Amino acid sequence: MNLAFAEIQETIRMVQMESLDIRTVTMGINLRDCADSDFEKMNTRVFEKITSYAAKLKETAEQVEKEYGIPIINKRISITPIAEILGNATVEQAVELAKTLDRAAKELGVDFIGGYSALVHKGITKGDQTLLDALPEALSTTERVCASISVATTRTGINMDAVRQMGEIIKKASELTKDRNGIACAKLVVFCNPVEDNPFMAGAFHGSGEGEAVINVGVSGPGVVLNALKRHPDADLGQVADVIKKTAFKITRAGELLGRIVAERLEVPFGIMDLSLAPTNAMNDSVAEILEEIGLERVGTHGTIAALALMNDAVKKGGAMASSYVGGLSGAFIPVSEDNGMIRGIMDDALTLSKLEAMTCVCSVGLDMIALTGEVSAATLSAMIADEAAIGMINKKTTAVRVIPVPGKKEGEMVEFGGLLGRAPVMGVNPFSSDRFVSRGGRIPAPLQSLIN
Repeated sequence: MNLAFAEIQETIRMVQMESLDIRTVTMGINLRDCADSDFEKMNTRVFEKITSYAAKLKETAEQVEKEYGIPIINKRISITPIAEILGNATVEQAVELAKTLDRAAKELGVDFIGGYSALVHKGITKGDQTLLDALPEALSTTERVCASISVATTRTGINMDAVRQMGEIIKKASELTKDRNGIACAKLVVFCNPVEDNPFMAGAFHGSGEGEAVINVGVSGPGVVLNALKRHPDADLGQVADVIKKTAFKITRAGELLGRIVAERLEVPFGIMDLSLAPTNAMNDSVAEILEEIGLERVGTHGTIAALALMNDAVKKGGAMASSYVGGLSGAFIPVSEDNGMIRGIMDDALTLSKLEAMTCVCSVGLDMIALTGEVSAATLSAMIADEAAIGMINKKTTAVRVIPVPGKKEGEMVEFGGLLGRAPVMGVNPFSSDRFVSRGGRIPAPLQSLIN
């Protein structure tokens, strides 16, 4: 009885004092049966299916949140990659479908809907190309629609023709929302090795291996981990790993409990727990501050990658003990604009773009929510994507790029994106050209480790 009471007290403390929350409950919905050669019929079916399946998602999550006293911050939807159902639709119709998704999300009261996506890591179909062509306008004219594009996998290599297009698309999306600091780019992720059950935005989509509908949960908790470490200031690094592991176990168990209850009440199967530590702009809710508590004077200094690797591994070990259904990305996010410690590291000249790229070798997901100077070229953006895809391809892990060229802004200026997207210092890029490399096109072949059968 005393042990149970102590655990209840600890959970209350984690919620009230240490920013424990369930970052997102995401419903995945299959839309493949909505495909139709008549676009208007397909458009109507998509809207009706989403609003039918997710009709009580927000209401149910809020009810469970109230009953159990643990905040569920975001309620979201992921859908079948839209390129798979576009068929012979035109670019204009693809944009109209994005607006339909946006309207469904607003009607349901969810934060984001992810899956305006295409998987082009080996080749580009007609539907894929239509979606790629529609992306800049679709993202600039909607509020809650998120997009992701797969350009590489360990098994197929890197599709450099797609990579080249994505640099141009990011640049155009930025220009179309120049009055809002290029905000359209904050809803676009370019992936290597994407997963089918990711509950986090902007990269979520409902993959072909998934069922008709599912509930996936992303639990966060950087603040809980940070406070746990502060209670052990003299621990050695092995003990630090143990503290993080045990804390991740508790966070994951609380998240899965709530996720399963939401799924049961919605009469939808429970899918996975994503163990990713996802920071916010709230005080002490920072991945960078965890690394600094481990012993770094400022994130980005020597030792940062080792500390991040320790933390990421410990989170996975603790979470895997708490749940048999771990999935999604399950690592540590290092988004600059959403993490006060990362912002401080850049402003203090401790954290550079090159160091951020190196950090992605040991954690998920990649170059995330980074503001770049407005004059960055499309070819440079493509080359950044290629570099990050190579890290994921060789290391057999998910990596991604979500960068925001901010029109009219120079290196060192601060830009505000608002809400969960936060603020970020504008970073410069290497001044030397990658144009010739990017313009070669073709495919970078898959590495030898792809031959694993």
